[in-house]
Amino acid sequence: RARAAPQERRRRVAPLAAAPPARAGDQPLLRGIFEIGKRSCDVVLSARRLRWSPILPESPTVYSSVALQAQEEIIEMKDVFSVKLKRRRFAGQKKGGTLLGITIFKCLNKEENKLTDCAIHLNNLSEDHCQSWFRHLKEILNGFQNRPKSLKVFVNPSSHKREATHIYYEKVAPLFKLADIKTDVTVTEYEGHALSVLKECELQAFDGVVCVGGDGSVSEVAHGLLLRAQIDAGKDTDYVSKPVRAPVPLGVIPAGTTNILAHTLYGIKHAVTATLHIVMGHIQAVDVCTFSTPSKLLRFGFSAMFGFGARTLALAEKHRWMPSGQRKDFAFVKTLADLKPEECELSFLPLQILQEGSHEDRKKKERAKKGSKDQWQKIQGHFLNVSIMAIPCLCSMAPRGLAPNTRLNNGSMSLIVVQNTSRTEFIKHLKRYASVKNQFNFPFVETYTVQEVKVQPRLKSGPDAKENVCLNAEGNYPWNIDGDLMKEASEVHVRVHPQLIDLYGVNTDDLESSQVTCNCI
Repeated sequence: RARAAPQERRRRVAPLAAAPPARAGDQPLLRGIFEIGKRSCDVVLSARRLRWSPILPESPTVYSSVALQAQEEIIEMKDVFSVKLKRRRFAGQKKGGTLLGITIFKCLNKEENKLTDCAIHLNNLSEDHCQSWFRHLKEILNGFQNRPKSLKVFVNPSSHKREATHIYYEKVAPLFKLADIKTDVTVTEYEGHALSVLKECELQAFDGVVCVGGDGSVSEVAHGLLLRAQIDAGKDTDYVSKPVRAPVPLGVIPAGTTNILAHTLYGIKHAVTATLHIVMGHIQAVDVCTFSTPSKLLRFGFSAMFGFGARTLALAEKHRWMPSGQRKDFAFVKTLADLKPEECELSFLPLQILQEGSHEDRKKKERAKKGSKDQWQKIQGHFLNVSIMAIPCLCSMAPRGLAPNTRLNNGSMSLIVVQNTSRTEFIKHLKRYASVKNQFNFPFVETYTVQEVKVQPRLKSGPDAKENVCLNAEGNYPWNIDGDLMKEASEVHVRVHPQLIDLYGVNTDDLESSQVTCNCI
């Protein structure tokens, strides 16, 4: 029994000896001993994962043999976003210090789509040993192509409760620094400031752009990125029929009131979750709309409302002196109390769903996209609200989304038309958004899946002119485009453009809670 002990020890310390041939990426790169959680562990690094198991004593006692059974723990390298050498330093000492080991920082999935970071400490006092492991770990992390190394950041200090600056410097910036991401920060001073900077800055110096703010701020930055792409491509920015894609991805850090785009991307309003999606390089292609009049491009955006949703925003903007929450509540109640429909004509091109397959199928699909005159449909009447959305538009008040029938990148828009009805029935429809019930299951609500929409308001004249409730003093109609107020007097043409921009985040259709594969030590 005594002679067998060394062989038993080797089997425990080196379990890889009897393992089957490893797949590509699983071949061991390094193997060594570190102290993890006050226990000596046999640690193995491959390109895909880091795994370790406690080293057992040569002759465990009967009482401790069960407790000391080697349980291998694993972390996937794709979940690691930073590695640092850990040193003991005296107060005020910024460099050098006694080496203690290596700290690995991992992105951890929590409940309700939330992400957080955790640290795993690998303790070893050997400088050469730790430096070798540190170099190999850094090489693996540098191999993840989508992870940004340099970011242009816009912070809107006026968003919501003026929290954006605090959120960025207290929650976001430390994670960017930990991940060795260089940042160039612009704190916006006025509406349109981010747009002006994006038109002039050297975008090729950055791997991505980040906006810390609400829906309006994000919309401005997204519009600026896409407008810059058209300018760089030499396109006419007054009329953009086939826009080119944004040159770099856009990251969204929620710091507003509703944060629709952040909810839709991450499934939650959580600054750390949003930051970690950016750090990890999780990229999602997203459809974008162009909003145009017959003479010019108004905006790139993701969603719009005409009627009730736009008039509520217009009234809120007139009461900017009020606190954000009170202003929006007041505008909602006041617009609901003065509820009136607006007469307009809607023309839309339904989405032509054809199976991908033969060359003939693809030719039919191309013809369908062109949209001949007989494919366009028209409806005219009195509408309380018209919503046009290329993304589901999730938020805390609408957990299923304002447009649950569409997706982030399926090349279509959801057209939701609310016909004239009583105030009581309209309120019932609005309340349904907060529940799991179908908010469109009303006789006065119609939904369509479309590629293009034209909205043409019908002005009344003579004695009925006072019923033009949407018009402002300049004769323009308000539009709510991604939480930004725009005013136009003429027809607005909305087109969807598939996967026109990359956003840092994940498709909320694919969000699932995952099991933790290691303990944070």
